[in-house]
Amino acid sequence: MIKNILNLGDAALYCDFGRDVNKETNIQVIRYFKSIQNENIEGINNLTPSYNKLIISFDLKKTNFKDLKNTIENLTVTNIKDLKNKKVEIPVCTQEKFSLDIKRLERILSISRENIYRNFFNKEFFCYMTGFIAGMPFLGDLDSNMRAKRLETPRVKVPKGSVGLTEQFANIYTYESPGGWNIIGNSPLNIFDNSKEKDPNLINPGDLITFKEITEDQYHNYND
Repeated sequence: MIKNILNLGDAALYCDFGRDVNKETNIQVIRYFKSIQNENIEGINNLTPSYNKLIISFDLKKTNFKDLKNTIENLTVTNIKDLKNKKVEIPVCTQEKFSLDIKRLERILSISRENIYRNFFNKEFFCYMTGFIAGMPFLGDLDSNMRAKRLETPRVKVPKGSVGLTEQFANIYTYESPGGWNIIGNSPLNIFDNSKEKDPNLINPGDLITFKEITEDQYHNYND
């Protein structure tokens, strides 16, 4: 549940759900996120969920912090059972030219390449949030023996579609971008489509994600 609701500048507030970063806390964030979306509360112009916070931006001409805080505190929140978790399967090619950091992970984790991929492809991930770059999903939770820190020196360019691991999360780069995640493969899927005004994200908070290994030929012919 919400621990506190605080001002964030002149035209935003954030709901604080505590310091824990885990699925249980994040589900509470998503419950409020979806409930507020469904209510179409006047004056709200943007919602930004994170691991354990929900930022709500609003139009000062239509509402204010005090009224909006009161509305949130008295909101009827979506039941956990009513959350519709979409299941998405993501194809990933792990050929050497795509798996930029697999040797680094083998060394750091003291786990063979085969076991790293076996663990990764047998895991069902939960989308905590999207962000950093448009539509990039943060997917948890990796097993404790699969967790590695970011690269000491981030790359200037990480290719679009790269699948990376860092700490308890996996992610997918929706655009070419600087980044320091440990890259283990690449997906041909378009995870973020800015031509779709209503719902450009393939993956949204609360969705359940699995990964499927594909060959390089399948990768190059995936969208044919």
